Amino acid sequence: MSETATQSNAAPPEPITDAAMVGALSLTEVAAEKVAEIREAEEIEAHYALRVKVMGGGCAGFQYDLYFDEQAEGDMTFESNGVLLVSDQMSFMYLMGTQIDYVEGLSGAGFKFENPNTTGSCGCGSSFSV
Repeated sequence: MSETATQSNAAPPEPITDAAMVGALSLTEVAAEKVAEIREAEEIEAHYALRVKVMGGGCAGFQYDLYFDEQAEGDMTFESNGVLLVSDQMSFMYLMGTQIDYVEGLSGAGFKFENPNTTGSCGCGSSFSV
């Protein structure tokens, strides 16, 4: 049996239950409802988690990325309002303590990140600096 076949049969990581880490990455109830709505509309399979990632770029230096993805070895795994969230360890260093909300307003609708680690953001609201 190949190494890849062995890895694919491995159990997915369990969400973090350490009291100090619970809630270190979370969704509001409104954001969780929107994720469920998107999952259903796009027919995303249930075993895919919502990946929360930080990437270089944007007008302030870093930007957020959200997409459905399979869990990978080494991912930090959280459950929030019924949604499984995963983040690679590098992204999680910037995300620890972040709550993701979904807001609708005159300037549009989208996911909003309340990140206590940022030192600044730009006017577009989708990039930040640390």
